[in-house]
Amino acid sequence: MASAISTSALELDHTTRPMQLPSWEPRTDHADDPPPQANGHANGHAFSTPSTPSSSISQSDPDNSFAAISLNAFVLGATLNSSLLITIYLAYNGNPLWRLPFFLASLSLFHFLEYYTTARYNPTAAGVNAFLLSQNGWAYNVAHTTAFLECGLHWYFYPGYEPLSDSLRLPWLVLGFTMLVVGQTTRTTAMAHAGSNFNHLVQSKKKEGHELVTDGVYAWLRHPSYFGFFWWGLGTQVVLGNGICLVAYKIALWRLFRHRIEKEEHLLVHFFGYDYLRYREKTRIGIPFL
Repeated sequence: MASAISTSALELDHTTRPMQLPSWEPRTDHADDPPPQANGHANGHAFSTPSTPSSSISQSDPDNSFAAISLNAFVLGATLNSSLLITIYLAYNGNPLWRLPFFLASLSLFHFLEYYTTARYNPTAAGVNAFLLSQNGWAYNVAHTTAFLECGLHWYFYPGYEPLSDSLRLPWLVLGFTMLVVGQTTRTTAMAHAGSNFNHLVQSKKKEGHELVTDGVYAWLRHPSYFGFFWWGLGTQVVLGNGICLVAYKIALWRLFRHRIEKEEHLLVHFFGYDYLRYREKTRIGIPFL
């Protein structure tokens, strides 16, 4: 899209395979159709592997080279800084198009934190793919491009049109910023809490020494990665002032996470039995009607 659950009652071997994910989802959770024994960090449910990392970076692989990682980090940092400066300039001059560079800044920060958190808490998995810049599928890119276009066309051609009254405009923006901060913080915290167990590859076999962890953010949310990405995604559209994309994002993300949570929890019950059922009764998902 981490805290309370380093979910790990299963053994994982060091063999990994890339996840085949729906186009909307960040590559940080279960694959759609994992084998019965498959296990991963599923949206924050991490399986601890204290002694042996699940994957490692090979510098002979161009996709994991320090040069590629450095270039991605540089581009994201440059985009973040320049976008923030443009945002401040446009907002200071009362130009409603400040939302566009702010959106770019939000995306840059999101993708940078995906890599940084991986590198900080799970360095053996910190390859260039950890940025998630090209691993989320075409629909992910189309969604953000459409959001950018809706906002730009709206405020460029109808700069004086405000769908909200003056009294609601500021609270609406505050709501959007709050959703962004809460969503991003929850997701990043979930990844950090999982540590070496949060991986962008699915672990295919179980191994000894794993136990279900129910502390941290997982004490309240059993799917903090999904929760974080859901509210972060909606928050971007609230700040942009996009009506069409706000509805589209909500429907697409809700359907995606409903589908994946059903599959994932079926596996978790199979893996952990009564322990997971009892844990599920005490926690929530945090996404409406899920």
